[in-house]
Amino acid sequence: MPFMVGKEPVRRTLKYLMSGQLVLKNKIQILSINYNTHSEHHKGARGFIFWHLPQLQYKNPTVQIVTFKNMTPSPFIKCYYEDGKTMLIDIDSKSKDEILQHLIKVVGKPKSTLMQETKIKEKKDNPANFGVGCEKSCICHIPGQLPCPGIVPLPDHMRGKIIIERLQNKE
Repeated sequence: MPFMVGKEPVRRTLKYLMSGQLVLKNKIQILSINYNTHSEHHKGARGFIFWHLPQLQYKNPTVQIVTFKNMTPSPFIKCYYEDGKTMLIDIDSKSKDEILQHLIKVVGKPKSTLMQETKIKEKKDNPANFGVGCEKSCICHIPGQLPCPGIVPLPDHMRGKIIIERLQNKE
């Protein structure tokens, strides 16, 4: 597999990308990360870029994510909102996990909102969905389907019991 070549190829697997915890709020349009490729107090930012940036990009396809290397004395993240406001987040001397947890608290969607969005995605108004809590309680309400056997009996050729009885009578 050619995608499993290189430094830490697990970062390119779909399972890894889907396991990202940070889903940004809808109001954020651009997220810029400024860091240096050297210096000890930029180590957490480099680790965040290496490990969490692919997940962040996968989970937020509508957000533009920009990285600036070697342009700043101290690392920071800047969020640009749709109404023109900006938010500056200092990540100086923080580890990659501390940065992730801070971003989840500050610019991430709450867990309750994420759970509601997953329920909405799962449900969708699909005519194949029927049962308790759906638009149609039984498949017989869908056009082109047979009515419920409790209301209208099935034809004999559709009942397994009748065919078995006929076979037994022929013997």
